[in-house]
Amino acid sequence: MSGGVDSSAAALVLLRAGYEVSGVTMLLHKNGWEGTSLCGSTKEAEDAAAVCRHLGISHQVVDFSPIFAEMVQQNFISEYTAGRTPNPCIRCNRYLKFGAMLDYALKAGFDYVATGHYALVEQENDRFLLRRAPTDKDQSYVLYQLSQHQLSHVLTPLGRMEKPEIRRLAEEAGLPVAHKAESQDICFIPDGDYNGFLARETGREPEPGDFVDAQGHVLGRHRGITRYTIGQRKGLGISFGQPMYVTKIDPASNQVTLGPEGSQYAPGLLAGDVNWIAFDQPKEPFEAQVKVRYRAGASAAMVFPLEDGRVRVEFAEPQRSVTPGQAAVFYLGDVVAGGGTILSPLP
Repeated sequence: MSGGVDSSAAALVLLRAGYEVSGVTMLLHKNGWEGTSLCGSTKEAEDAAAVCRHLGISHQVVDFSPIFAEMVQQNFISEYTAGRTPNPCIRCNRYLKFGAMLDYALKAGFDYVATGHYALVEQENDRFLLRRAPTDKDQSYVLYQLSQHQLSHVLTPLGRMEKPEIRRLAEEAGLPVAHKAESQDICFIPDGDYNGFLARETGREPEPGDFVDAQGHVLGRHRGITRYTIGQRKGLGISFGQPMYVTKIDPASNQVTLGPEGSQYAPGLLAGDVNWIAFDQPKEPFEAQVKVRYRAGASAAMVFPLEDGRVRVEFAEPQRSVTPGQAAVFYLGDVVAGGGTILSPLP
């Protein structure tokens, strides 16, 4: 229980469905943000405890901050310094919420970990499937890394509900977080200052370097590669007389490549660290809808499994801002076939 309305409503729904429910909050931070209203903070744990008291269920706080620091924060730092743009929420789901937390729950004698995610987990024959939630708040994209073992112990009781319905349910039940605002920031960077966080954690400021075009001609100076992401147009700090977009970030040369309108689109991508959900590693190409960002719509594409476990994706139409470090998730209708981490856009 994060201390927000969704996880609180999930506990309420499961109680009413006859489950034996216990609230658990992951303590994730020991870096000065403990008193703030951020996922994994002591303040949020207090809100979750208040909900549990109201529901008449037990509540406990488990310190997962060392695992979080290693698997999420350090990865965030290493990815940004390598010129990639990571998704820490996906890593947290994989290694914390449905990793360390699930291990903890099973050892304690529980059968499931339930969350307030907007997604559906259903069993068909001997396989557990992850499906989109029938709502515009669908979060199946950030759960694509879950294994069959993890999915077999996951409950998502809010998967078919809309947010207004959930708030109304929480309000009618008198939950103290019924009208609590949603958190929008990365939980360990509440001020949104990525570069300030990276500078504090690494002990150094990003090193300036050259903006170059696709032919390698120097266009100007950038303020450090961690300040940029693929597809970025605003905030380059220099005027070029026309819109220019970040198309490549090279940490080895400390160069950021820029291109004109149109260069921010890619015909496909290469992805690795692939997880398959709907089936085992496929041997033949298949058609799918592919999402390359959480907030992006899915686009028609062909997915080509490679012998080394990676996949090549070729879009029916070029897609904007295909960003290394982000996730490419493959959908067959409303079913998540699988997904992987984007390694590079195709030229």
